[in-house]
Amino acid sequence: MSGPWGQPQPHSPQADPAHPPAGRRTSWRVVLVHTATFRQARSFVPALLGLGAVVGTRLDAGPWTVVALVVGVTLASLGFAALSWWRFSYTDGETAMVVTRGLLSRSVRTVPNDRVRGVEVEAPALHRVFGLVRVRVDAAAGAVSNDEEELVVDGLTPAEADRLRTHLLTRRAPDVPAEAFEPEPVEEEFARFDNRWLLYAPLVGSYLAVPLAAVGALFRLTDELPDRWRPELDRPDLADGTVVVLVVVAAALLLVVGAVVGSALVNWRFRLVRRGGSLVAVRGLVTRRHTELEVDRIRGAAVSEGLGMRCVRAARATALVTGLGDATRRGQLLPLGPREEAWALALRLVEDPGPLRAHPPAARRRRVVRAVAGGVVVTAGGVLLLALTGQCWLLAVGVVLAVLGVPLGLGRYAALGHAAGPRSFTVRSGWLVREQVVLQRRAVVGWQVRQSFFQRRQGLATVVAAVGAGSGGYQALDVAAADAAPFAAAASGRWAATLSDPG
Repeated sequence: MSGPWGQPQPHSPQADPAHPPAGRRTSWRVVLVHTATFRQARSFVPALLGLGAVVGTRLDAGPWTVVALVVGVTLASLGFAALSWWRFSYTDGETAMVVTRGLLSRSVRTVPNDRVRGVEVEAPALHRVFGLVRVRVDAAAGAVSNDEEELVVDGLTPAEADRLRTHLLTRRAPDVPAEAFEPEPVEEEFARFDNRWLLYAPLVGSYLAVPLAAVGALFRLTDELPDRWRPELDRPDLADGTVVVLVVVAAALLLVVGAVVGSALVNWRFRLVRRGGSLVAVRGLVTRRHTELEVDRIRGAAVSEGLGMRCVRAARATALVTGLGDATRRGQLLPLGPREEAWALALRLVEDPGPLRAHPPAARRRRVVRAVAGGVVVTAGGVLLLALTGQCWLLAVGVVLAVLGVPLGLGRYAALGHAAGPRSFTVRSGWLVREQVVLQRRAVVGWQVRQSFFQRRQGLATVVAAVGAGSGGYQALDVAAADAAPFAAAASGRWAATLSDPG
C-alpha cells in the first residue's frame, strides 16, 4: 500500500494471502529529479526545441523567447516525470517482485525472489540532494534483452532501499520485524582501495577513454558556439619543434590527469566486505554505489591484466556470478590494484587449482605463424610495388611488421595455460589483455571441443567450458588434442571423459 505523497507503508499482517498487496510508489521527490534531468522527456526535447526554433523565427528571437522556450521544455519534462511516477509501482512479495510501469503501453515484470542475482543501490549527486537513491535488481531472466535484465526502482529513501535489498537477498518477509531474526553478522573486510593505486589508471584503456571523451565533447561544444563567443587564438607555428613538444606534453598530462580523476570518481573509497552470506562493495565519489552479491552464487573469479598494467604488476579482479548481468562492473572484487592483491582476493573465493600447464610446441608455432602472416603479406605487396614503381616504403613496412610479429606470437603463446585441481580449474589467454579465469568444478554445465583444419593437422584443439556465470564460456586455446578429454574430466568429473576427438 502507499501512503500520502507516495511514501511506502508497511504491509498489514492481517492481509489476505489470496490477494497480493497493493503496489508501492516511490517518493514524490523523484519527480523533481527527473524533471531536472529530463529523464522521461529526453526523447521529446528535440521535437520541442525544433518547434521552439520555428516559433522563434516568427517571433522576436530575444531573451524572452529563450526564457519561454526553457520554461516550456521544463514544464513538459515536469509533466512527463509526474505521469511516469504516477504510473510506476512495485510490489515486493514473499515469493516474487513485480514492477509495473508505462504511460500508454503498460508493462508488468515479475521476477521470483530466488532468481535475484544481486542488488545495487546507487546514490547519484542529484539524488543525494533530495535524499533519494536508485535500486537496481539484477534478475537475469534469459528471455529478455540485456537492457531488461534488471529491475530499476528509482526514487526510494535510503531506509526503504535497505529494506528492499535485505528482503530480496535474504527472502525475508516484509511484515516480520527485524527483531525476530538473528543480529547482523560482523563484517569481514576483504579489500580496501588504496589511493596510491590511482596512479595505475593511466595504464588502463577504459580510464583513458574518459579524458578523450571529455576533450571531444569540449571541441564539439566549441564548434556549436557563435563566432562572437569563441576566443581569438593565434594559430601555432607547427614548424617550430618547441610548440609541437609542448602540445604533446600537454596532451599527455591531460590524459594522465583525466585518467586519474576518472578512476577516482568511480572507485573512491572502494571497500569490499563479507557480511554473512553476501559480498558488499561500496564505491564512488559523486555517485555512491552499494552492490551486494550472494557468495553462494559465485562460481569463480577472473584476474585481468592489460599490457600497460603488466608493466607495473597491476591487475583487476572480478567475481563470476551465476546469471549476473554486466559482471564486469557489478562483480568487481578489486577495480584496480597490485597483482598480488587481486590474486589473494580471487583465491579467497575459489580454491587454487595449482600452477599452469604449458601448451605444446605446436601451439607456439601456430601463434608465431599467425602473428607473422600479416607482415609477410605486406612484404609480398612491397616486393611487387618495388618491381613496378621502384618505391620501397611498403617493403620496409612489411619487413618491420614481420619482424615484430615474432615477439608478438611468442607473447601470445606465453599467455596460454590451463590447469585442473581437486575442486577447481583455470584457463588463461590473451596478449593485449591477459585474463586468467579460475572456476569451481560445479560451475561447468557442458564441454565443447573445436578443431579447425590447421589445428587438426598440428594435433591441437580448443576446449570450451560452458558455465552459467560470467561470459558463459571460457576456452583453453590450442591444447594438445589428446589432452582435451583428460583436462575436461579432471576439471569437472568423469562424465566429461566421454568427449571424443572431433576430427
